[in-house]
Amino acid sequence: MQTPETILRRLEWTVLRRLDGVLHGDYRTLFRGPGVDLADLREYQYHDDVRHIDWNVTARLQVPHVRVFNEDRDLTAWFLLDLSPSVDFGSGQVKKRGVEIDLVTILASMLTHHGNRIGALFYGGDVDTVIPERTGRRQVLHILRRMLDRPEASQAAPTRLQDLLQTAFQVIRRRSLVFVVSDFISMPGWAKPLAQLAQRHEVVAVRLYDKLEMELPDLGVLVVQDAETGEQLFVDTHDRLFRRRFAAAAARREESLRSAFRDAGVDALELATSDSIMDAVLRFAELRKVRQRLAAGGTMPRHVEQS
Repeated sequence: MQTPETILRRLEWTVLRRLDGVLHGDYRTLFRGPGVDLADLREYQYHDDVRHIDWNVTARLQVPHVRVFNEDRDLTAWFLLDLSPSVDFGSGQVKKRGVEIDLVTILASMLTHHGNRIGALFYGGDVDTVIPERTGRRQVLHILRRMLDRPEASQAAPTRLQDLLQTAFQVIRRRSLVFVVSDFISMPGWAKPLAQLAQRHEVVAVRLYDKLEMELPDLGVLVVQDAETGEQLFVDTHDRLFRRRFAAAAARREESLRSAFRDAGVDALELATSDSIMDAVLRFAELRKVRQRLAAGGTMPRHVEQS
């Protein structure tokens, strides 16, 4: 079994060093503080936060102006981690939990390396662990160890992701960068708490999935088990109509998820068990650049609009 130290060293050599080269050490494309010091005033542009409008200047000049703030580098980030039984699924050698561990370790290391504070909430059958925010390498290792020490649950009650989001709303007081890392296989009802959380914090939804959850191959008669409840069913994957219905249901679920993320106003990063973690973090960096461009009144890049 790998230790937190060996996992962190492996990722430092295989991912973090390469990312530092690609991003040229400029992690501001990924993480920005909330900004507290008034730096300048400029005319209001589309996508500007209306809360930053300076009404006195606007009234005097008869043109809307907004306050521009110097960036505060002191950032607090929280990881809301779904560790319910369904994340222990993987059709290959890598399970969704393994992807979750690697991604959280990488993002946490990048954050704490620049003096930022990180905390975490764990969800199994309920929210059972709260790790207060701290900085430093020891905090990364502490979160990683707590993730590794959790045994795989054979079955549990259906996941209620809304419980994790509602608890986070109560626990996280200071405006933070919040990563919701989950496969979003959950009972309905989480979309509204996600939107409420996004009103207070900057939220990134990291959606984990496995390709076998999208489309079934022709493997004959199989026993399929619900990872959440343990219920088992016999299915005939040789039946072409059954495979089509399965793919159609998966596509509807995909659209429902993406619609919920859009309605909540959160950035979403989709990460498969077969994906490269390096590529995933670079996609996240591109996502953050787009967000910052829109916040500054820019337009969506053409390649992002078409994706």
